[in-house]
Amino acid sequence: MAIDESRQFKPINIALLTVSDTRGPDEDTSGDILAARITGAGHQLVARTILKDDADLITDLLNRWIDDPSIDAVVSTGGTGLTGRDVTPEALDRIKDKDIPGFGELFRWISFGTIGTSTVQSRACAIVARGTYVFALPGSNGAVKDGWDNILAEQLDARNRPCNFVELMPRLREK
Repeated sequence: MAIDESRQFKPINIALLTVSDTRGPDEDTSGDILAARITGAGHQLVARTILKDDADLITDLLNRWIDDPSIDAVVSTGGTGLTGRDVTPEALDRIKDKDIPGFGELFRWISFGTIGTSTVQSRACAIVARGTYVFALPGSNGAVKDGWDNILAEQLDARNRPCNFVELMPRLREK
């Protein structure tokens, strides 16, 4: 990470979604890891929810969060696998304005170093929807650590050089 200490850190407001048919608040360890990393980095965790693997439920919640001006970005965990119940990428497809293809590509490259070829089973992805970033990570503890520590921590820090997601936020709604 190339942090330019002469630049000011700008905390952003992040909503956290866990997608799971089996996890409740007591079992949501990947969500706990992300929540700790979000606040530990100096950002504001402004919402946190667990939803079942249901594209309609996910889409409805994401639409509400995206339309909330107090939310700058959404990070989700879970629902990015290959089974019939894994529908997070499909929910994102319903609401996206633009894909951020490099996010999923970079995530899988990083993940390859951790879990080898099993990374091909991940459909981690990211989009921009109506001026809000939405990042979808797999549901494992290792995956959220890889995604946050090696991508999001840097890209959601306005001091990261040569560029970062935060500095683009004022321009995401341009036409």
